[in-house]
Amino acid sequence: MRCYFHAFFLCVVFTFCSLLYVLSKVASSLEEGEEESSVRNRRVPHRSSHDAGHLLRKGPGLLGLRQPENELDRCKSLSVSYWNPYWRLPADVCGVNCLLESTLGERPDSAVKAHSDERSHLAVVACGPRLEETLTMMKSAVLFSQKPLHFYIFAEDNLHEGFRHSLDSWPSTVQTKFKFTLYSITFPKENANEWKKLFKPCASQRLFLPVCLESSFIYMTIIHIRDDYIFATCPHYFFLLLSFFQLILKEVDSLLYVDTDILFLNPVEDMWALLSQFNSSQLAAMAPEHEEPRIGWYNRFARHPYYGKTGINSGVMLMNMTRLREKLFKNDLTTVALHWEQILMPLLQKYKLNITWGDQDLLNIIFHHNPESLYMFPCQWNYRPDHCMYGSNCQQAEQEGVFILHGNRGVYHNDKQPAFRAVYEAIQKYPFGENMEALLLEPLEESLQAATHTYCGRASHTFTRSLKQSVTSVQQDVTQRRQSGHHIEITP
Repeated sequence: MRCYFHAFFLCVVFTFCSLLYVLSKVASSLEEGEEESSVRNRRVPHRSSHDAGHLLRKGPGLLGLRQPENELDRCKSLSVSYWNPYWRLPADVCGVNCLLESTLGERPDSAVKAHSDERSHLAVVACGPRLEETLTMMKSAVLFSQKPLHFYIFAEDNLHEGFRHSLDSWPSTVQTKFKFTLYSITFPKENANEWKKLFKPCASQRLFLPVCLESSFIYMTIIHIRDDYIFATCPHYFFLLLSFFQLILKEVDSLLYVDTDILFLNPVEDMWALLSQFNSSQLAAMAPEHEEPRIGWYNRFARHPYYGKTGINSGVMLMNMTRLREKLFKNDLTTVALHWEQILMPLLQKYKLNITWGDQDLLNIIFHHNPESLYMFPCQWNYRPDHCMYGSNCQQAEQEGVFILHGNRGVYHNDKQPAFRAVYEAIQKYPFGENMEALLLEPLEESLQAATHTYCGRASHTFTRSLKQSVTSVQQDVTQRRQSGHHIEITP
């Protein structure tokens, strides 16, 4: 008799919950128009994260510091459950954030620091045999930066332990200068294989850094009929299945994405400072693919729209993530402007037979139709073999030196451009804490002397000009610390 009572009671509970679900969906559909209007009224058009006195915070960093009313704090006060499902939450709150920060599950590090965030935020995507190359890129960033860094490493799962082991083995004085977070490679589940194999393995992950990716999450609300309590693990269960959107890097307002084959010859904060030069409509910054149209690829061979006269290169990409998430992009798919996450797959479907460089081509198409949204920085911030292999064609590098070296075409690991390989090996072999001038600059200059038979080798003075200034700055800082009589560490 008791079993029949249990079955009857569970049926009643299930019916009641189903009725509440239907009512909540009806209510949410009625409120949708009102919520969207409210959100539009709350938004400030063309916001800049660097305008003094603005609603956004003064410098790039944590989104939680953007507004007087902290969104994370407001999110924590909401209880996500069957009775208050995530689709009933305000339209500007991602459901999983509230789910994980509500009473159903708290993130231990969810508290946001009250002080301003001075870190530079860097993202990189590593797949296949890219572990050592990525670590060398990170090493170059840490060596010359005076301010703390936060690395967001998106890597295949089999590489995670290698990253942890290597970074944890760096000297403690170096580790105080940076933090890192590891993520698995994540694509929209409907087209994951297509995105992963679009160009180089996992390269198109960069397209999804600012957006919500739909995932499947199962939260089990367990109900067991007992006289004294209603929660236990036993044969009588009621399972509530929830799906949610995972917002990658939700707390990051601005982000610098770099390929694994990047080497910083200047402090990262110099590149980070370019965010302050964005006007009210710009949300991303990249360098031209070519300075010389006669050797340009896009203007000679592309079968799709591209930005400007020679296209853009996405190996170094500075982004205001907040603006990018809010922007409605013009496109050649529909007369209706679309959000970033809405435009990616339709563009891939339309142009996948005409694109050669994968995700970089998609970025060229997007910014071709939205040129006002892109800030162009000069070639010295993304200096590649194309700038010297046919003769020097980056005037800014000739005048001020190379700030960021981009060793595409695999030149760090072959003999085609020995000048690029020499810089990579000098940074890779340099032992932390030793004299940079003696153990980094001098070996590098000696190696570059052997590369003068190539055009890039003849232009190698541009590689060391800015690097010498960076080394001098670091050495002076070390000397000042020693003279002060105590060691001062930069804490993240």
